[in-house]
Amino acid sequence: MSTSKIKYLGNLRTSAAHLKSGNEIITDAPVDNNGKGEAFSPTDLVATALGSCMLTIIGISANKHNIFLGEISVQITKIMQSGPRKIKEIHVDFEFDGTNYTDKEKLIIKKAAETCPVALSLDKNVTQKLSFNF
Repeated sequence: MSTSKIKYLGNLRTSAAHLKSGNEIITDAPVDNNGKGEAFSPTDLVATALGSCMLTIIGISANKHNIFLGEISVQITKIMQSGPRKIKEIHVDFEFDGTNYTDKEKLIIKKAAETCPVALSLDKNVTQKLSFNF
């Protein structure tokens, strides 16, 4: 079964529908690439998918190891390069709510983030810089 259906709406904008749920995402080309920048760009979605995937895999791992996570947020910074235009770096900055983790729990959390499917799928030339603020 297909995952999504994407329509070109004109003016460098697309609408992507998740076929199973019906949820939709609008994308715009970024301002520095002839667009309006009024929504996520496709490369924004790639960078954002990395952070979302890492949080999901951390959650799965925490459940498996009985680790209480509390609140976690991730700040994503995407750095582009030109010639050819592509993602050069993605910075993933984790912010934990102050829950006290053991050294073993911190290691489990870090390893889970590093082994998420999106992280493993990105080209090796895309630098992934992770920081964990426990």
